[in-house]
Amino acid sequence: MRRTKVLKLSVTALCIALNMIGGTIALWLKLPVYLDSVGTILAGGLLGPLYGGAAGLGSALLCGFTSDVYALYFMPVGAITGLMAGVLFRKSFFRGFKMVLGTAVLTVPGTAVSASISAFLFGGVTSSGSSLLVQLFRHLGFSLMASAFAVQILTDYADRLISCGLVMALMSCLTVQMKRMLRGGDVHGTL
Repeated sequence: MRRTKVLKLSVTALCIALNMIGGTIALWLKLPVYLDSVGTILAGGLLGPLYGGAAGLGSALLCGFTSDVYALYFMPVGAITGLMAGVLFRKSFFRGFKMVLGTAVLTVPGTAVSASISAFLFGGVTSSGSSLLVQLFRHLGFSLMASAFAVQILTDYADRLISCGLVMALMSCLTVQMKRMLRGGDVHGTL
């Protein structure tokens, strides 16, 4: 029991580091996607909703205190993404063509929250490259909330689809024994 818990906490910490790396690369390159949820989705898929939510919260805290203060405001989005990923992976929403639907279901709740945060707290301008798209929609005559939501749904869906694809590729590399151990099942032999 104790060994499994230490392993789960270690994997969660690794997932937080993975989020930091992806988020930092996207921030530096001013990409319209964030790449800061790969670890959160991986933690949710491997360890379940609570660890996924914890990875999302931990990533926002670490990133917020080290490189991007805006990440602190978007902490609820990370938690929602991790929780949803854990639930959706348990329901096999990311197998084959269901990944397109699963990604949409994963994206919408977090997008509603992140668009609201972006619009109401920051006027649609954050440190992400997608802020340029929000301003473009504003100049085309859309309201701030409509602009923020339209951009968020597009960029979040693309970001989550890329992230889910990466997570599925990573998970396919793990042995059945390792997956079983991470989920707290019986394992024969040493790990």
